[in-house]
Amino acid sequence: MKRVIGIIASDIELKQRIERLYSSDIENGNIIIDILNLDLLEEQGKILVEKGAQAIIGRGGGYNLILDTVNVPVIPLNMKVIDLLKYIKVASTYSKKIVLVLGYDEVYFDYDEWRPVIDVDLTEEWFKSKFEIREKVLKYLNQKDDVVIVGGGIACSFARQYGMDSVFINASDNSIKEAIDYCKNLLDSLENEKFHNEVLRNILDGIKDGIIAIDSNGSVLLYNESISKILNIDKTEVLNRNILEVLPSMGWILECLRTNKNSDGKIRTINNFTVNTSATLIKVDDDTCGVLGIIQDITKLQKLERKIRFDLNKKGMYARYTFDDFIFKDEITKEFIKEAKKIGKTDYTVLLYGESGSGKEILAHSIHNISRRKEKPFVAVNCATISESLLESELFGYEEGAFTGARKGGKPGLFELAHGGTLFLDEINSLSLNFQAKLLRVIEERQIMRIGSDYIVPLDIRIIAATNESLHKKIKEGTFRADLFYRLSSLEVDIPPLRERKEDIILLFNNFVNEILKSEEKEYLDTLDKIYNLTDCEVHKLKEYNWPGNVREVKNVAQKYVITGKVRLNECEYTEGIGADLDNNIRQISDRECIELNKMSIDIKQINRYVEEKVIDILLKQGLSKGEVAQILGISRTSLWKKYNKNT
Repeated sequence: MKRVIGIIASDIELKQRIERLYSSDIENGNIIIDILNLDLLEEQGKILVEKGAQAIIGRGGGYNLILDTVNVPVIPLNMKVIDLLKYIKVASTYSKKIVLVLGYDEVYFDYDEWRPVIDVDLTEEWFKSKFEIREKVLKYLNQKDDVVIVGGGIACSFARQYGMDSVFINASDNSIKEAIDYCKNLLDSLENEKFHNEVLRNILDGIKDGIIAIDSNGSVLLYNESISKILNIDKTEVLNRNILEVLPSMGWILECLRTNKNSDGKIRTINNFTVNTSATLIKVDDDTCGVLGIIQDITKLQKLERKIRFDLNKKGMYARYTFDDFIFKDEITKEFIKEAKKIGKTDYTVLLYGESGSGKEILAHSIHNISRRKEKPFVAVNCATISESLLESELFGYEEGAFTGARKGGKPGLFELAHGGTLFLDEINSLSLNFQAKLLRVIEERQIMRIGSDYIVPLDIRIIAATNESLHKKIKEGTFRADLFYRLSSLEVDIPPLRERKEDIILLFNNFVNEILKSEEKEYLDTLDKIYNLTDCEVHKLKEYNWPGNVREVKNVAQKYVITGKVRLNECEYTEGIGADLDNNIRQISDRECIELNKMSIDIKQINRYVEEKVIDILLKQGLSKGEVAQILGISRTSLWKKYNKNT
């Protein structure tokens, strides 16, 4: 990188000597020289910086004048005692009183020490500030015919301005070379430091964790972009300020400094962020010089942990849902979730009953996530979506060459991938009798054999099965093995359909609408926010709807509502299987029981109770068990029991 040095020469003679010594640098633009101008004293440094100077060399008062006006290094062209003595000797030829006008920081000169050597009449005028130079010269204006001013460029310029004799103490070639070489080395060092600082800045800003460092006085030395986002304060407002002034919530870092001990892994809440914090002492030669604090956003850590589990378990074989994902208000829902949580803590096989869309898969994920196997794989397979010919190879795996098209090296089955964790078999009611026998053997023996293999693979898995049909009915029909049923149903959870959990309907609907509003494109969100206001009629319509698709259907209806602004339901009747007898019985309801024509009032509750009673009676008279009646009506056995007892 090009290094540019600016020099303020006291006179033309100094400028010419520098040009002679550094002609190549001047020709290449690496050195820029301006001659001292009394009318531009305050501006000359700024002018050089505008020309590209990265450092400035000044002499005597000129050095002092530009020191505070620019933000680049200012280097003095140091005066040597030998130079000073040389020009005092020149001034003695004037046969006048010599007045030496110098700055305290220009040179160290003890006149008493040198008096025997130079043997001249000399008066010393030392200045501390650049603003004192004119005053020091004017002090002798009334003696101008009897004195000669000896000093730097500015002092001699003032002397000439007021008609006084002067001798300028010029810099030797060695002094010039020393100043310029020092300036070049300084720029090289600054460039290296700037490079290393930039590398450090990029590294720190690239780290996702928040990083802050303070010195032993509590002043902020370092503050990266991540912590700036967490704390919502820009680094320009924080650097070089006391940490408690700008970040009162960060007192734990000062506590580490006070106790002289590191602090590891403490959860704190900062600016509504839940974060993991740690602090490490910064030591140099066993002396504590400050503290380095690290803040990790817990949300990001959780996402990272999930990503790691996803990568390690391949194919995303981890449980995505927990019981917190259940949105509910109804007491019926509360009861079956309470029961499921108790079951989840065990390691027994579980059978989940529930209609399509009622939440069986979410429940299976949640049970896994509170079990002792939660850190292990969760493998889900829908038995109805895999053909009979592929199901065995998918579940049990196969060896290389087991059949045409078998993958080189073979393939582990889902049972093997679930080892140590949970295997969720959804829609197990769809399995053929032939495969049911193979599954029963695996459950009993906890071992498998890959297709084409001759060795046994032991398994440590928990099985959760789910069905949307009555297995009792399928056993009677001879399409499901009773021995497999009893193996699977060590513990059972019955998930009531949504129509029996009416208090959950509006809560779920609102939740899905809000989720969709947050996730959809911004273009139409403003209009949707205005129309998102369910009327009493729409609330009633949602609550009274039969919801054959359960929670999944609620989500679909919510999505339509977000798009159209209207609640659109499938108006089909869902009373299939009740038969014509039910229709005839309902039509026979007495006017006196339900309708008082002269008062024009309708007792809806009484109609509902009457319908429930007639439906249950009709089905029971047909010889069906209570479990089968519950399955046909799409309600839980508990709900059927309550309605039956209430109506009888």
